Amino acid sequence: MDPYNLRTVPAAYANLSGAPWTIGWGDTLEVRPGLVITQAEADGRYARRLVRDFEPPVRQAVTVPLSQCQWDATVSTVYNTGPGGRGRDGILYLADGRPSTFLRKLNAGDYQGAADELPKWVRAGGQVLKGLQRRRHATRLVFLGGDVGAAIAAGERAFP
Repeated sequence: MDPYNLRTVPAAYANLSGAPWTIGWGDTLEVRPGLVITQAEADGRYARRLVRDFEPPVRQAVTVPLSQCQWDATVSTVYNTGPGGRGRDGILYLADGRPSTFLRKLNAGDYQGAADELPKWVRAGGQVLKGLQRRRHATRLVFLGGDVGAAIAAGERAFP
């Protein structure tokens, strides 16, 4: 499933805050200390979660047409940040349920403005993380129509 030489994490690990525990392609559902999975299990978990948990909020929230690149980048970001609402900020909704700046700009047809919001989502546990900077840099480029492999390489160059 990985044409870009990315790596899954086969053993569960705790995020900076100690929770949630994470495994595979960043999955946090039903992950506990000591859990180990195969590449096939990681790929399956990822595919199921995208379809079941992360594509529906995008379909519900976004009211403008998206290119495949924009769709992929948005769903990927929702997978990573969560959609938001219910007391937690996410790329689509703020903790209080209001639309995020990303979603407001996107639904206004300001695709460039929406893309420019993505690099702002680089904190975990209150800290700016280089890995999130790389990821958001790459995701922004993909959202704007860039090749995934080239975007990943650009993110790595921008945040070595």
